[in-house]
Amino acid sequence: MSAKVPAVVRLSKQALGDNKCVVVGLQSTGEARTEEAVTKYGVELDDFISGPRELLLKFVEENYPLPDKPEPLPEESVKELQRKRHSATPDVSFAGRVRKVAKRGAESEEESEEETEWQSETDTEPETESDDEFQICNTCNLEAERKKLLQCSCCSQLVHPACVVPPVVEVIIGDWSCYSCNEKTEEYLRARKTYYEELLKRYESALERKLKILEIIRALDLPNNPLDDIIDQLGGPDNVAEITGRKGMLVRAPGGKGVTYQARNTKEVTMEMVNMHEKQLFMDGKKLVAIISEAGSAGVSLQADRRAINQKRRVHLTLELPWSADRAIQQFGRTHRSNQASAPEYRLLFTNLGGERRFASIVAKRLESLGALTQGDRRAGPSLSAYNYDSAYGKKALMMLYRGIMEQEPLPIVPPGCSPEKPETVQEFILKGKAALVSVGIIRDSVYGNGKESGKISGRIVDSDMHDVGRFLNRLLGLPPDIQNRLFELFTGILDLILQNARVEGHLDSGIVDIKANTIELQGSPKTVHVDSMSGASTVLFTFTLDRGMKWESASTLLEEKQKDESGSNNGFYESRREWMGKRHFILAFESTVSGMYKIYRPTLGESIREMTLAELKDKYRKLSSMERARDGWEGEYDVSSKQCMHGPKCKLGNFCTTGRRLQEVNVLGGLILPVWGTIEKALSKQVRQSHKRTRVVRIETTSDSQRIVGLLIPNAAVESVLQDLAWVQDIEDE
Repeated sequence: MSAKVPAVVRLSKQALGDNKCVVVGLQSTGEARTEEAVTKYGVELDDFISGPRELLLKFVEENYPLPDKPEPLPEESVKELQRKRHSATPDVSFAGRVRKVAKRGAESEEESEEETEWQSETDTEPETESDDEFQICNTCNLEAERKKLLQCSCCSQLVHPACVVPPVVEVIIGDWSCYSCNEKTEEYLRARKTYYEELLKRYESALERKLKILEIIRALDLPNNPLDDIIDQLGGPDNVAEITGRKGMLVRAPGGKGVTYQARNTKEVTMEMVNMHEKQLFMDGKKLVAIISEAGSAGVSLQADRRAINQKRRVHLTLELPWSADRAIQQFGRTHRSNQASAPEYRLLFTNLGGERRFASIVAKRLESLGALTQGDRRAGPSLSAYNYDSAYGKKALMMLYRGIMEQEPLPIVPPGCSPEKPETVQEFILKGKAALVSVGIIRDSVYGNGKESGKISGRIVDSDMHDVGRFLNRLLGLPPDIQNRLFELFTGILDLILQNARVEGHLDSGIVDIKANTIELQGSPKTVHVDSMSGASTVLFTFTLDRGMKWESASTLLEEKQKDESGSNNGFYESRREWMGKRHFILAFESTVSGMYKIYRPTLGESIREMTLAELKDKYRKLSSMERARDGWEGEYDVSSKQCMHGPKCKLGNFCTTGRRLQEVNVLGGLILPVWGTIEKALSKQVRQSHKRTRVVRIETTSDSQRIVGLLIPNAAVESVLQDLAWVQDIEDE
């Protein structure tokens, strides 16, 4: 998104120079990241907030593996430490400890009989200690009076002063410890200090590395928040009207140094009315640039209204598209409405990445019908439901993709770049797909296998992610282009399959469908099948003959024109690799406007609605180098398809089957429809085939006299049943 900011600024300045005004559409405002930075750094900053920089800083600060900082060592002397050690592990026998406890208790209260008996049993030494008692020196093993011996306060050993090395000559007052205990204590203190210094060194080294990484991130030339950056480069809030959902914004300081965070509203304008105030400033011509988001522009009209002061032509730039064609068209409609002095210019900005590029191309195609849509013309074009990735069908496609990647279920289609004859290619794609989903955080708690399971990845996808199409598509943009494009093609391929099944089952609402063919002719006169007794209006059955095929001359001429304009090496005629009903099929393919896709033309149906990827094209067909072979196959299939369907003369449905048939008979009920709609639906529900049960509103125009009819398409197999039910209703009304 930030990569498109220079183009937005350039195109905006160019439009303003051409005496036009600009509307920039986006989805995200970066408000959350801005508020986090303001809370962290304060309302006065050196520059605008960079979302990528703040994200990297937050990631490093919260996830860098920093060891715990060691607690400072207490300041203890050798004697204090020895006293603690002695009190913790005194060198006194169990009987002696019991005796001392008993003596302390005897001073305060009389001993119980049980204690006295227990003490008498455990004591093996006299209870009283005399200063004149003789003790043995632990060094020379000679007996001496107790008061003439030194006792170590740490290890409790008794020694003559002369036996100590070097001898003790002065009088000892208070605690005394032997040289061995002193040496051990000092050694312990040195080891403890060394260990502490090592832990502190490790902590400080890790902290230094972390701070260095943070400094490197801060020094990176990362883009600022696109919304603030565009406003700043186009003259600031005084020149740009912001119609978004955020509450505050960063504004450059008057001196040009630093930025300040401030609320979007003022004392005169409340926060609830700030968007309407900004919109009015734009419509009055006081601001010639408006930036709108989906959250803030609901119900806002920004067209060149003849009643407004600012009637300059709008140039609508799309910085960011939503993952829904309907929502994208809705945002485009903000600048394209009735009573406008001029229609807007649309500029779709997108990168060369597969997901974004393909979706933007689809939206661009649908923009051709926007003028009719905004003028209330129902002939504006097909529904955009098939291109709403974030829909019920899209969520189902995503769930099937995830289950296929996690090997819980087989994938419903062959992944792009893989071959059904080579299962190892599918397994390789699944492994790459798992690794890609792990890298963007969709697959969690990932575990890499060992031994026999080496090379395999296991993990889980949380339930909230299983149906989150927006998150999947957004995170795809963070993957390398190759795997990104392949995963997106797999997703759209599964979605196409689901939509096709829904269309066959009659569950897909596709709006008014245009029936197109090379020639459309009305057979005879329309037949009145029902007359309403109240209004006298009639329900009429129209029968048309359609020729949908494409002659060899038209196909070869089209290829020659494409070869003049383009140099695609894969453009040309193709023959199917497999036979179908004993015959091979021929097609014409050339590169589409959508990157990596190919338009398909068939001798029986002309231009196909569905486009193919290059991988699918080469997998199912092989290119023909001989034009004679292509011509013979094309003309042969063209001639046969005028009399029979692609299933051959033994098709179970007979003349009712239209699959692959070039010449078709189409029946449309026009005129008064609503009063007999229930009767028609009931008649269609009796049909055996699911595709014959659905009701579709179609629009058809004859090629000779341009007669247009809008009505209900009645499958050929159901015409008789529908007419019988309508005649029965007519008889009841006549009675």
